[in-house]
Amino acid sequence: MAEQQFNAPARARYDVHRSPVGVHKVTEFQDPGYTIVGNHLTQHRSLSGLAIGLAAYIQSLPEGAPVDIRTLARRFPEGRGRIAAALRELEAHGYLERVRRRTDDGRLVTLTISYNNPAATRARRARETAEQAKRRTATEPPPPKPAAPASPPEPAHLRTGPTPPPPGPSVHPQPTQTRQTPQAPRAPAPSPAPHLPEPRTRAHHPPAAALLANLRRDDPRLLLSVRDIQRLTPSVAAWLERGASPDAVRSALTAGLPPTLRYPAALLAHRLTELLPPPLPAASPAAATRARAAPLQTCDGCDRAFRAPAPGRCRDCRHPAAAKQGAADDG
Repeated sequence: MAEQQFNAPARARYDVHRSPVGVHKVTEFQDPGYTIVGNHLTQHRSLSGLAIGLAAYIQSLPEGAPVDIRTLARRFPEGRGRIAAALRELEAHGYLERVRRRTDDGRLVTLTISYNNPAATRARRARETAEQAKRRTATEPPPPKPAAPASPPEPAHLRTGPTPPPPGPSVHPQPTQTRQTPQAPRAPAPSPAPHLPEPRTRAHHPPAAALLANLRRDDPRLLLSVRDIQRLTPSVAAWLERGASPDAVRSALTAGLPPTLRYPAALLAHRLTELLPPPLPAASPAAATRARAAPLQTCDGCDRAFRAPAPGRCRDCRHPAAAKQGAADDG
């Protein structure tokens, strides 16, 4: 038993080698500029290969990069139809969300939100919602307890104790004077927003909108959005309806602006409301008659032209004696 055996095979002949089939990984160090993608996406059972590739590509893009169908079709050889179907797959499984937002100038844009782990995001939001509900419940006062119903009075023939004395005149105890603590002064309530003037008709709306849009030429800080112009156009139309010229309105809105202007639309609304001119008074019929000159008429006697409200004779033909006396005085 102690003798050495030399006929045993070498140990290297019994080593277990890796199978020649399947994947073999070669892992190298990556320089900065890589994307971490979870196995829940790369090994997803319900997503197509194109959808998985698009999700990984979108997660590798910087913030704010365009990921619409047209941009992705220019980047990849697949057509718009296949790319749109892949994006719908990602939307259905929560890896992508497309929402519509309105910008300050009134345009509708599509905002794309990419989730690298939608299951973890849903769980975190559920925890935050539960914590908010718990804090809200802790701060709310408990509901008042319902008052116990009053028991009916016991009949007189069933009473066993002494009869209570009849109720005498009620004596109200004097209220004790409590020392009132001084209360802090309340903050004044915010003043309501000024009511912007409104015109009676829409005849002056186009020139009013053009006037507001051109204010930025007088001062670049008066660059208004489409929504602000639509809100302030009736007020400017009310000024024009009351007889104010466009130059007068522009001067009232742009004169004496503060050096720091943060909310130009609010300043214009304040001036349009506080500096609104009164309507022009209606002209009386007598003044209109005096202002209008009488028409020219042809004299029936001498065919001379004279001004009169109706046809007839001139003054010389109506008073010949006075005309002759005037001619003699001149001679």
